[in-house]
Amino acid sequence: MKNHFELFGITPAYALDLAHLYSAYRNIQSKIHPDRYANAGDAERRASMQMTTQVNEAYRALKSPVQRAKYLLALNGVDVGFETNTAMPRDFLVEQMELREKLEEAKNSADLDFISRDLAVARREIENQIQEEIDCRHDFAAARDLVRKLMFLERFGEDIDAAHERVEMQAPES
Repeated sequence: MKNHFELFGITPAYALDLAHLYSAYRNIQSKIHPDRYANAGDAERRASMQMTTQVNEAYRALKSPVQRAKYLLALNGVDVGFETNTAMPRDFLVEQMELREKLEEAKNSADLDFISRDLAVARREIENQIQEEIDCRHDFAAARDLVRKLMFLERFGEDIDAAHERVEMQAPES
């Protein structure tokens, strides 16, 4: 079985041309989509469904910065271990507590947008560092710690999205 990168004909790397990934995905999908096998035998339809599932999972993994990094680390024998090791550097945890306080104090969409912009900057910075560690230095242990930080920020982003939804639901209709 091919790994995700091989499936799309892409060199394994953290830095990806997402437009190229999407193009490769669409090309494969056009060849294997179950609709093309509607009149085929059971085995061919089943194989098409399995391949479609594999391609969809691979695409989702590679398009996500966190999942792509975790996948690359796994390919290189490194487990992120976020579920079993939640220890983080103290300064990073202090920053996270400060962000959480800002989120709790946010009163409207403008406040949340401000927090989202700060989060986007922090994420890009960590993603750049991950790219450097994986693609240039091949220091997968250093990348693991950065990926764990990025996972933390991704979860915080989900919390911001949920807060946005709450604010929108509370807004009076015009």
